[in-house]
Amino acid sequence: MPQLTINGKTCSFEKGETILQAALRHDEEIPHYCYHPGLSIVANCRICLAEVWSPDPKTGALRAGNKLFPTCQTPAVEGQVVYTDSPKAVGNQKAVMEFLLINHPVDCPVCDQAGECHLQDYSYQYGRGESRFKEAKNKRPKKDVGPHVLLYSDRCIMCTRCVRFTREVTGTGELMVDGRGSIEEIDIFPGIALNNELSGNVVDICPVGALLDKDFLFQQRVWFLKKTPSIDGLTASGDNISVEHNEGVIYRVKPRDNIEVNKWWITDEVRYGWKFVHNDNRLKLPAIKGRDAFVADDAAAAWSDALSATMNTLESAVKNGGRLGVMVSPMLTSEDAFLLATTVLAIDAQAELAVGPIPVLGQDKTFPGGFTMYAEKAPNARGVRRVLEALAKGRKVHDAASFESAAKSKAIAAAVVTGNYPSDWVMPSLHSALSNVKLIVIDTLPSTLADIAQVVLPGATWAEKAGTFENAKNRLQSFDRAIATVDFAKGESQIALELQAVRAGVKTKAFDASATRAEMARVVGLERFTTDLHAPPKPAKVAGDMVLIEI
Repeated sequence: MPQLTINGKTCSFEKGETILQAALRHDEEIPHYCYHPGLSIVANCRICLAEVWSPDPKTGALRAGNKLFPTCQTPAVEGQVVYTDSPKAVGNQKAVMEFLLINHPVDCPVCDQAGECHLQDYSYQYGRGESRFKEAKNKRPKKDVGPHVLLYSDRCIMCTRCVRFTREVTGTGELMVDGRGSIEEIDIFPGIALNNELSGNVVDICPVGALLDKDFLFQQRVWFLKKTPSIDGLTASGDNISVEHNEGVIYRVKPRDNIEVNKWWITDEVRYGWKFVHNDNRLKLPAIKGRDAFVADDAAAAWSDALSATMNTLESAVKNGGRLGVMVSPMLTSEDAFLLATTVLAIDAQAELAVGPIPVLGQDKTFPGGFTMYAEKAPNARGVRRVLEALAKGRKVHDAASFESAAKSKAIAAAVVTGNYPSDWVMPSLHSALSNVKLIVIDTLPSTLADIAQVVLPGATWAEKAGTFENAKNRLQSFDRAIATVDFAKGESQIALELQAVRAGVKTKAFDASATRAEMARVVGLERFTTDLHAPPKPAKVAGDMVLIEI
């Protein structure tokens, strides 16, 4: 591969890359604001200017240009030598930072972007220690530009990332640049709100605190948040996300870069659809039909009684000549499906297996930038079916409709039915079909099925457990648990392991996602869960730049 040198470091590059792209790939920092890998290059912030020495085509001798060059726009050339730390380049960086801060308010203490603000960071790294601007600053209003986004105009540095995003990625073009010079500002076209399906991404790509998320406004300081790598748990997209939380509470969900899946973006439905995780109506304690409601002080006894009642219900149905069924929700992980199904099959080897209802809303929509929003609103329909078909060994795996028909025909005496949907999911026909079946319901929210179940067991949302989803393109992706399960609820995999322990009369073991995947891979048809699994990258260690001395 061709090579160039950046601040004394040799960096290889691919044909067509710019100097900045080569530097970023080699973790060589060059300050930049307007450049974003998913947007066109406009080179208007000018802080990435560098001194560039290029080889003479005739003699091969290095020759300096007569000006500084924007590294975001200048192609990388074999043998190039680039300096961003030369006196000329450093002088430009300080000048750009001074110009950007002329009208910028000094409100870092109350700005939501504090702690992850490039202006703040670059001011410290590349700026001057004091301001020479003594005149009055231009004041601009705060604007409500859409249902999710606020624009603090006086913080804007006019990088135009947001404008390019709405033109190039979503193709909706709601944002524009209005005015010129010191009164130039971002605005929406009259009567057109920033209300596309990807609008929240403009907050992510804003390098300063100009565009802010209404939902997260003044909720938490970002340095208190822990980031857990996860996967979209609401749709079939498999978008890579970070769940950001503190003390067991989720505060926001942001995209995690993955060029092969979601690039740098997520939809607003994924960004804001997690609120059911903290719904006040969450099921928190087991319930047994005909018995008084359990209380929190008796949580351990409640689970013990409920698990025993579950096993008695299932085993009694088989002893009386009935058939068992298990309907695994497409909202559950592949590990959940495996352990729940194997638990039921251990009691009845001919149990009817089914994938729960798969919600579909509208049609798939692909934006001009190449991002696709999926109509299928379930993260793991393919993974659940893959697991159940492997365990069924050639027998039919039902969809929700055929499972409903089997229940109506009284072919099923008792069934384990799982939900875990973010909203009410039980259709009247399904409720009617299962009304004569001995039901064990595992769910996160109340439903009409829970009202008629023999036993109700409170499950966990995807954010409260680790596991694997298979997206619409059959990509298997694992994710980590972000927060602990609410109160006394348990993950479906853990519930299955505890049911197995009750039946065998042994001590319960804790659920381990990786160990379960290894067990799954020993089943014919499930080898992919170890050979073709995409796991989240391990977090890189970041060294601080604060000098510590021993006192």
